[in-house]
Amino acid sequence: MRPQSLTPLFAQVTSLSGIGPRLGKLVERLTGPLVVDLLWHLPSGVVDRRNAPEVAQAQAGTVATLTVTVDEHIVPRNPRQPYRVWCSDETGKLCLTYFNGREDYLKKLLPPGERRVISGKIELYQGEVQMTHPDHVVPLEELESVLRVEPVYGLTGGLTQRPLQKAIASAVARAPELPEWQDAAYRKKQKWAGWKSSLATAHAPADESDLAPMHPARARLAFDELLASQLAIALVRHHNRSLPGRTTRGDGGLQKRALAALPFQLTPSQIFATAEIAGDMAKAERMVRLLQGDVGSGKTLVAFLAMLTAVEAGAQAALMAPTELLARQHYATIAPLAEAAGVTLALLTGRDGSRQKKQTMQGLADGTIQLVVGTHALVQEEVEFADLALAVVDEQHRFGVHQRMALSSKSHSVDLLVMTATPIPRTLMLAAYGDLDVSKLTEKPAGRQPIDTRTIPLERVGEVADAVGRMMASGAGIYWVCPLIEESEDVDLANAEERHHLLSARYPGKVGLVHGRLKSAEREATMAAFADGRLSILVATTVIEVGVDVPAATVMIIEHAERFGLAQLHQLRGRVGRGSAKSTCLLLYAQPLGETAKARLAIMRETEDGFRIAEEDLKLRGAGELLGTRQSGLPDMRLADLAAHGELLQAAQDDARLIVDRDPELQSDRGKALRALLYLFRRDDAVRTLRAG
Repeated sequence: MRPQSLTPLFAQVTSLSGIGPRLGKLVERLTGPLVVDLLWHLPSGVVDRRNAPEVAQAQAGTVATLTVTVDEHIVPRNPRQPYRVWCSDETGKLCLTYFNGREDYLKKLLPPGERRVISGKIELYQGEVQMTHPDHVVPLEELESVLRVEPVYGLTGGLTQRPLQKAIASAVARAPELPEWQDAAYRKKQKWAGWKSSLATAHAPADESDLAPMHPARARLAFDELLASQLAIALVRHHNRSLPGRTTRGDGGLQKRALAALPFQLTPSQIFATAEIAGDMAKAERMVRLLQGDVGSGKTLVAFLAMLTAVEAGAQAALMAPTELLARQHYATIAPLAEAAGVTLALLTGRDGSRQKKQTMQGLADGTIQLVVGTHALVQEEVEFADLALAVVDEQHRFGVHQRMALSSKSHSVDLLVMTATPIPRTLMLAAYGDLDVSKLTEKPAGRQPIDTRTIPLERVGEVADAVGRMMASGAGIYWVCPLIEESEDVDLANAEERHHLLSARYPGKVGLVHGRLKSAEREATMAAFADGRLSILVATTVIEVGVDVPAATVMIIEHAERFGLAQLHQLRGRVGRGSAKSTCLLLYAQPLGETAKARLAIMRETEDGFRIAEEDLKLRGAGELLGTRQSGLPDMRLADLAAHGELLQAAQDDARLIVDRDPELQSDRGKALRALLYLFRRDDAVRTLRAG
């Protein structure tokens, strides 16, 4: 059960005074639905309102807090004109300007003849001192509440600072004193205060330096969040490892046959990864291993060899991909090798006809189908396996956690191999998976040449379109990637439909178009025409980012490259250079370039190493943006900044390991305090794991 002391924090935000249903919706959109969510929304800036000059001394461009008498209201005849309120002190006059001002509201706020404290940014307009929409208007007795350094929070449309500041202050006031969960020696070494005190300090910055990620109050809270996350991972892994597993050992016979059918040798890291996976499968406890490999490094082959180990042991294996396109591609890669090994292989997707589907499901249930490749159709309830020993999940960050779990729950003690072509920086790996076992494929297959990457300003797009004609004449397949599907009024970016139209007029019958809104059958028909050379140019959005394999394609053109993240640019570039011919990647950018975009494009020119690119991306963008979605299976960090808090993450992981070694049931005094920490950061799943034994 969640400790009673935390109950006030797990109430709806609308339980705070001043947050009604309308504001509640906005606050929920910004931070989340509960009071505890407000605690994690830390200030992003400060405003110093202690500057309290007289009107004549107020300087334009500064924030000032003035004490004035309200003289008169100038109500506009035309509602398009601003509403003005004239005020004064002994030294001069001040004009308060409101657009769309309501007379009844403003006369109540600023009653003529009374003194008010006004705070906001000073402007000079035609020689007059002016303030547009003051941030604060309060009676004289509330002067002290305004004369302070005020935290500034990130907002969402329709929400202003004042009500959000009040709501966060109320949330902080509700925070209870909790027993200390941190290791006493580590906390003393870091010179950190207690949890509640650190929370109050983080929400009351005195100046800009208090906003730094390593400020003691912020670092303490970040460590709490990282510790909760690492402890949850460690507890679940401890639980999984203590469950009975199965030993899956092959004799290597089927693998030998499949390898004999390959026209090339495995790379050293493919051989090493295959051995690591086989070693894990042979152990009695369940395998959970991540296979990381750059685009084109040969992950599917390593996964297939692991699947053959399961068949050699008399069981079945399944590979699940996030899209039908990817599933069909894996199937096409594996099918000839499965045939050479003499193993039955099937494909299962949502688009199979009912007769075909029934046959496949029958074969899986009675064991006559030994290997299956499919989409999330594999996790439907009616799909049953005779004896599933290994589940392989490709591009797992595209699946929800439940879908990943669903495949491994199709049988008892299923080993899990997760593949990703998105190189994940080491810090993120730790944050997401704790000390998950990882196999890395570091080389590209033999015969692949480096990709010539160039950056070109968008003004030269005409020259690029001319060059495309010459490239086509030499038999090259060309990708042309645009960031948007169709014309959008608010964002002036190249769009795929417009580019397709222009290129088709120039090279009739040679240009195809694929994007996410096309029906998948249409998309696949176009991809097939491009793959077999009937089309020479494929105009596309980022739907081609993952897993499309056309060895004849040797040119990648990315329009508005400055709008893409590094990892995405790297993924897109990886669509070319898959054969033995020389490949080119042209990054077209709009001027002027911001610092981050400049750095991104420079890194793309310098290196093709996905792991280095991932580390640089983390530095440039921070973790939250790097992985984007909450579905990514990666933790949604609110207080920790993985680019800045890497050392704290390592310390949190070490601490979590020690805790689980010494007190896996969290029964000691510190263990009980740690349970409160897990609830506070909503890592309840880990606590449930303890209860489930």
